[in-house]
Amino acid sequence: MAELPTHVAHALRRLPAPACAYLYDTQALRRRAETFRAALPANTLFLYAVKANGHPRVVDTLATVCDGLEVASGGELHLAVNAGARRIAFGGPAKTDTELAAAVAAGAQLNVESAHELRRLAGLGLHADICIRVNRAGSGLTGSHTMTGTPTPFGVDETQLPALLADIPAGLRVTGFHLHAVSNNLDGTAHAAFLTDAITWSLGTAHKHGVHLRTVNAGGGFGVDYLSTAAIDLTPLSKVTVPDGIELLLEPGRYLTADAGWYTAEVLDLKTTHGRTFAVLRGGTHHFRLPAAWGYSHPFTVLPVDDWDRPYPRPTVHDTDIDAVGELCTPRDVLTRGQHVPQLRAGDRLVFARAGAYGWDISHHEFLRHDPPDFVIL
Repeated sequence: MAELPTHVAHALRRLPAPACAYLYDTQALRRRAETFRAALPANTLFLYAVKANGHPRVVDTLATVCDGLEVASGGELHLAVNAGARRIAFGGPAKTDTELAAAVAAGAQLNVESAHELRRLAGLGLHADICIRVNRAGSGLTGSHTMTGTPTPFGVDETQLPALLADIPAGLRVTGFHLHAVSNNLDGTAHAAFLTDAITWSLGTAHKHGVHLRTVNAGGGFGVDYLSTAAIDLTPLSKVTVPDGIELLLEPGRYLTADAGWYTAEVLDLKTTHGRTFAVLRGGTHHFRLPAAWGYSHPFTVLPVDDWDRPYPRPTVHDTDIDAVGELCTPRDVLTRGQHVPQLRAGDRLVFARAGAYGWDISHHEFLRHDPPDFVIL
């Protein structure tokens, strides 16, 4: 992994023991958004996908540098409104009546997931321009999660789309399609081809069914590799042609926030059982669930803490592989297995980079009721 930035290390060293914290760097968020914008073709806007990290300071920061925010719940909608988002898109397959009404009242673009959702909107007396989310036959993309081309609860089956478009309730106007396909794709060339295909398909489908096409929302899926410093190469995106009169919407989440966040946890104990050495942390998967959810070992950096004021020997290991495990009463509370350390001591801190996306937000915070981590915002 990349070397720990000096200003991040300095801030983490200042934490009181036993340290356990997330650190989010707002300047890193801004730089990442600028990098993303610079790679986009003409007629393209991007909305930050709030699900990646809903910390209010993160949302507020990205609301100022992105074209808007993408939300998937009433709670996220509230964050977006409070952040003053210039534009909001609301998606998700299980919107309540209250959420639908709130989204329309906030002026959000609704990404409609089913014919029943259309009827519910009409039944509530709501009037809105909408995009239809479509589960197409395939996307040509690979990633950690596949949303289309396979049975999922997301969107309208492509084969059912003609019947839906032929029966749009009064007060609702279809202005585009939502075609989000995968999460965490690392192939920039394939992603550019997907965007071109999404535009071509949308133009053809709109023409066939009499839709006045204004928006092609291709979703997110711009990935990072958690086992290295690699990320998707955005360069091929600039070669995508977006026709005048059409806007291409993208919804990056992980790409914008992953590298702007770090999770740190202090080593409380070091022990060897049945031939494996464990660093037991003040923290774990109840704070940072992604490694356990995806079944990989998240790399870490050791932040040494030389002070030791205890009257007993300091547990220390040298030149060995360790498993970094948490404070929960389950053997599945594992962040990393088999990472080599030249030296590690109780009281040192492990720092997990690329923890700014799908870390705290997807974790089971209340299991065992441990104190939450601190949150440090730079």
